[in-house]
Amino acid sequence: MASGFLKFFLPKDKVFYSLFEEASQNLEAIAGKLVLCVNESDYNKRATIIKEMEDLEHQNDDLTHKIFVELGRNFITPFDREDIHALATSLDDIADYIYASAKKINFYKVDPNDSGILKMADAIHDAVLAVNAAVKELRNLKNTQKIVECVIKINYVENQADDIFDLSIEKLFDSDIDAKSLIKKREIYQIMEVATDKCEDAGNVIESIVVKYA
Repeated sequence: MASGFLKFFLPKDKVFYSLFEEASQNLEAIAGKLVLCVNESDYNKRATIIKEMEDLEHQNDDLTHKIFVELGRNFITPFDREDIHALATSLDDIADYIYASAKKINFYKVDPNDSGILKMADAIHDAVLAVNAAVKELRNLKNTQKIVECVIKINYVENQADDIFDLSIEKLFDSDIDAKSLIKKREIYQIMEVATDKCEDAGNVIESIVVKYA
């Protein structure tokens, strides 16, 4: 009864769902380009991919702004205003950190043919795929089991990324790499690991929405 009453007040244009879906689809694109970037040995070809990633990151900035504008315009929202704000912020953060990790690789002139960087890029991509799948299910909240499975997948990948990060740092300090190169690689690992943390943040918000409204 309560859920039926709630649905009566949902905005007919479902503008928030469309904006979230567009943002998460963009994330899938930018994460795919990160995988291409770290597997590309040519600096200039990487630079072209990174420029494409920058464009996608800017698109997500614009989408986040649109979500905040709609939040100001709409008295009735499909779920808690705090959750809308938190999800928009976390999706934007994911894009920021994915783009930042690729940018740092070329800025520092680091060879991305490194097991830690390659594995971390794959982990980010896997986490983003799960985030996008979960966001798509928010529109109707009928398939809560699929959303829960996506959130579990995000958390699993984030734990994997933590392990990859720890092993990469250990390997880095055990190597005979010079101090400057060590600092550069460590920073790239850290940025990539934060990207998976931000995916987990998005998963937590989505899980909160499911608990409240499903």
